Amino acid sequence: MGVLKGVADFYGIDISDEWLFGGSGHAFLINIHEELCPSGPYCWNPETFYKLVKNLGIEIKYLGFYSSKSTLEERRNVEEILRKNIDEGVPCSLLNMENQLISGHDEIHFLVEQPWPKLDFPPSTIFSLEFETWRELKDEFHVSFFEFKKTEKACDEKVVQDSLIAALDIVRNPDNWRLEHYYVGLQAYDAWIEAVKRGFGTTHGNWWNGTVWKECRQMASSFFSEIASKYEDKISKEASKLSDRYMEVAMLLDKAREKELDDEEKIDILLKARKAEESCMCQIESLLMQFA
Repeated sequence: MGVLKGVADFYGIDISDEWLFGGSGHAFLINIHEELCPSGPYCWNPETFYKLVKNLGIEIKYLGFYSSKSTLEERRNVEEILRKNIDEGVPCSLLNMENQLISGHDEIHFLVEQPWPKLDFPPSTIFSLEFETWRELKDEFHVSFFEFKKTEKACDEKVVQDSLIAALDIVRNPDNWRLEHYYVGLQAYDAWIEAVKRGFGTTHGNWWNGTVWKECRQMASSFFSEIASKYEDKISKEASKLSDRYMEVAMLLDKAREKELDDEEKIDILLKARKAEESCMCQIESLLMQFA
């Protein structure tokens, strides 16, 4: 989402963080690996997400997946596409352990932005990304590349409607969003609870997943607050209730992410979060009807 915000700012698309999270559907996502692997926030099917992002004025194109087994020709081909895009003012990014904007290039390097201040991981503009060798990604890597083009934004009503439909879809049709060994929506809570029972509640993955999905629920809360401010009467009231409910879920996930928390207490908190999120679905349906 940081990459998307950078792209939106680059194109001069006036959009708040909460509208970006909510309108893209990402605010409603939760994806948990069966062993609480920290890869949960990265390994899910983004097909619907791409469609929703287009409503916000950004078209995402996936440029492919590359590993340490990729041939030199394959690397040169994608590098050519990346250089051409950057020279033409089309933002690009990579995903290898984390999402990073590719902000430029010189004669031998791509210049890549760091996601976290004061932390030299993953590779930054200091280390760059050396042409052809990609040595900064170490001996074994798994990297995907993306390009972002500006497109026409949808109206606010369509952004809201499509995002609410996606929120329902995440819960009711999780297979549309999940990959093998990962679980989405309410199933994600079940997988998280089972992982805690199996001893994974004290891992970095528990903390990282909790951190990411807590932020998403905070953004969902703020998204509904922004909806409430844009509309009046019943829409505003329904949106305000949902804002409060998602903040409740965010606060529960903030507690559940603590690695030191007793397993039984953690499970109890996750069950409460699951119940609260499930109750949002009827409220979302009710709000969606107001736009019909």
